[in-house]
Amino acid sequence: MTKYIVRGGKPLFGEVEISGAKNAAVAILPAALLVEGVCRIENIPQISDVHLFYTILDELGASVRSINPHTVEIDCTHIRSTRTSYEMARRIRASYYLIGALLGRFARADVAMPGGCNFGVRPIDQHIKGFKALGADVTVEGGFIHASCQEPRLHGANIYLDVVSVGATMNIMMAAVLAEGATVIENAAKEPHIVDLANFLNSMGANVRGAGTDTIKIQGVSCLRGGSYAIIPDQIEAGTYMAAVAATGGQILVKNIIPKHMDCITAKLQECGVEVEEREDTLLVRRSEPLHQTNVKTMPYPGFPTDMQPQMTTVLSLAEGTSLVTESVWNNRYRYVDELKRMGASIQVDDKTAVVQGVDYLTGAPIQACDLRAGAALVIAALAAKGESEISQVQYIERGYERIVDKLRSLGADICVVEEPGENDQLEAHIG
Repeated sequence: MTKYIVRGGKPLFGEVEISGAKNAAVAILPAALLVEGVCRIENIPQISDVHLFYTILDELGASVRSINPHTVEIDCTHIRSTRTSYEMARRIRASYYLIGALLGRFARADVAMPGGCNFGVRPIDQHIKGFKALGADVTVEGGFIHASCQEPRLHGANIYLDVVSVGATMNIMMAAVLAEGATVIENAAKEPHIVDLANFLNSMGANVRGAGTDTIKIQGVSCLRGGSYAIIPDQIEAGTYMAAVAATGGQILVKNIIPKHMDCITAKLQECGVEVEEREDTLLVRRSEPLHQTNVKTMPYPGFPTDMQPQMTTVLSLAEGTSLVTESVWNNRYRYVDELKRMGASIQVDDKTAVVQGVDYLTGAPIQACDLRAGAALVIAALAAKGESEISQVQYIERGYERIVDKLRSLGADICVVEEPGENDQLEAHIG
């Protein structure tokens, strides 16, 4: 069992380099399945979700060759299977992108349901609606989603998404780039990683227009060929470090970012009293005065991102006054609140709204991450708290943050990794 030990109460100072976007990488890697030839993908984050995709692609028959820690060459010319390993695919939510990619190129895909969950927990009904409109038959059996098309290729269609869905927008885009004719996706999501996926596909020979607007038009092409592409910086990782300095105080320079992508996060932090100075590809973030309350509502881009809600709620738990946080994108995203309460936070959750009464300080405690962004929020809380915190279940955090402990230590944080035997290890030692 890996844990983080954090001794909080220290402001952060220094510079932090932001890695490639996790949400772009986990779509672009499966999109390589659409390409006949070598894709050279740069600025890839070194996170566990990426390494899982390397393994899945290798099992499908792709050649995956690491050039350096942040550059990989992938050749999917000779894929030998369209069926993923159940054990591998169910470990990663983004495995559903394999459906669109495999279906688009081979007219067939057999992929385990994301995270092993059913549609009620991880709804992908809009993905399936899009696949069916493109001519696919889709069934669910034995924990797998089976999608196939009787024709050699899917056919273009007009698809209106009933809800704005990032995953469905990207999955349908992948399925449509090799389809016969034109596809129009209306009510499409606009997130930066959707634009990044479209740019990747276009660099390989696709014809995708309108990404970043609510209408995406795709003219199918006969094939995609290899090329090189660099993934955009991670908006959420950058926002997490901004939230960390907001909670602890201090000053950091956030490097390798696209400032425009940060506007929705920057605006809310500034409302709290955090100073943010925009430069060409960096942000200087400073907090020296007390935080004050604000209200936050998560929205599809360009609104405030749901993936920053836990981190922002942690910041507001230390702000003067009462703040309201409304989660309008996902259900059940306040599970981390009980962990913050262990540290002295005053937060009451009613359905999708959290009422956050700021406290003077948090205190260290044993706490447990329950998902990726909740884990990041708990790290921020531990950095700001008085005393020592022990954070467990950190594998969630490492799904989306590259070298988070090293980066925080470089900013002056007192954080370290400890390895402790798990229950099975203790049992084996006892039996031995």
